[in-house]
Amino acid sequence: MKFYFSSFKIGDDPTKLKAMLPDETKAVYISNGLDFANPESLKKHQDWDLRELKEIGVTAEPLDLRAYFEKQDELKALLQDVNLIYVSGGNVYDLRMAMHLSGFDTILLELLPSEKVYAGYSAAVCVLSPTLRGYHLVDNPDQKTYGEYETMWNGIGIIDWQFAPHFDSDHSESEDINKEIAYCEEHGLDYKKLRDGEVIIWETTVLS
Repeated sequence: MKFYFSSFKIGDDPTKLKAMLPDETKAVYISNGLDFANPESLKKHQDWDLRELKEIGVTAEPLDLRAYFEKQDELKALLQDVNLIYVSGGNVYDLRMAMHLSGFDTILLELLPSEKVYAGYSAAVCVLSPTLRGYHLVDNPDQKTYGEYETMWNGIGIIDWQFAPHFDSDHSESEDINKEIAYCEEHGLDYKKLRDGEVIIWETTVLS
């Protein structure tokens, strides 16, 4: 699999993502990290993301993971022909729970040997970490957006470091990101920090 990790939105040079995709790209867009938001804010956010993709020639179909809770086989079938999975930011813990309840986390691990592209920003990268501890200094881990499920503290584990987006940026979470970085250093957790606009790209199936 190929991975495109951004701090905020699509990044300063979206042609880098475009270069990773086939000419005829079938894409889905996941925004469950913002399921807690009010409808007006959510639509504004979704429209922005979809417009950025459209500007590089990609038309993405919205994919609401809530429609696939306990329907992992259906979700797996839907993703078979998809080239790009684009995931927005939002609340790390909500996004992780939605991925778990739909089986998306398991499917993503199964897709690692494929040529598909997983792209996203902020929380979309955080959920791939080994642990979600430290992110609690930025996001609320106890919103219970999907019901009284116990907060998940384990990440999917595709990357072996913590993600610190919005570092030293004009972003409302920038100050809290410094607290996350301090937490990582105190607890001996490897981390990578990105300023808004910056991206990290992997084109191998082994991440480090």
